Amino acid sequence: MTGPFGPHPAPSEYYDSVDGRPSFTRALFDATACHYEQIDRILSLGSGRWYRRRALLRNGLRPGMRVHDVAVGTGLVARAALEVTGDRADVVGLDVSKNMLAETKRALGIPLIQANAEQLPVADASVDFVSMGYALRHVSDLAAAFREFHRVLRPGGTLLLLEVARPGSRPMYGLTAWYLGRFVPSLCRWLMPSTPSATLMRYFWRTVELCVPPEVIQDELAADGFVDVACDTDLTVFRAYCARKPNQPREFTAIRRG
Repeated sequence: MTGPFGPHPAPSEYYDSVDGRPSFTRALFDATACHYEQIDRILSLGSGRWYRRRALLRNGLRPGMRVHDVAVGTGLVARAALEVTGDRADVVGLDVSKNMLAETKRALGIPLIQANAEQLPVADASVDFVSMGYALRHVSDLAAAFREFHRVLRPGGTLLLLEVARPGSRPMYGLTAWYLGRFVPSLCRWLMPSTPSATLMRYFWRTVELCVPPEVIQDELAADGFVDVACDTDLTVFRAYCARKPNQPREFTAIRRG
């Protein structure tokens, strides 16, 4: 396979080609940063904080570990990580959106970096745990991002990717499409008029619909050097992809889809 391996094709109603994805998403997240936590409470029915903390603990996050939270947003996953590690210096956030970073700085006061997932300005083998919360669909190249996650992790380090996946069954798909694609955007439009919050949630659901299936994500993680790749599922929609960097270097051949 040549060229970037994107998580989904370009949704033509938002941008014409995948080249337009980075600038569109950066502008959208900049414009919704101050409303994002309210949007999250609507989306998750208030369960998001509990779910994030549980996922981090289940995948081995402990005090003393150094965490790199990619696509930190307003710091929702980073806040849960900080509750576990207890040290602000050990949780570093990264995002492309300057307004999202400003919200996290105000709320958490952790070290922050403005950059993208495909080019992490972080030293090799320097962190114990890499996390990403509901942002995998917004990267430009899954393979490049996974290789970067692998590079910055110490041997034995853990990767945790929280995502929303399209349900397989027709009834659950219909319910999720109604909730995420219609109800949540409508509620955002009512609660936050004159903001692009409704656009953000319509785009959120569209990328869920178009995203590559979970097994492709797991195969790509293995192809890019991770071991013990697994995916925990809640309510058939919420996915927690977990993987580990091997303790010892190993030779592997990345298999690209041709």
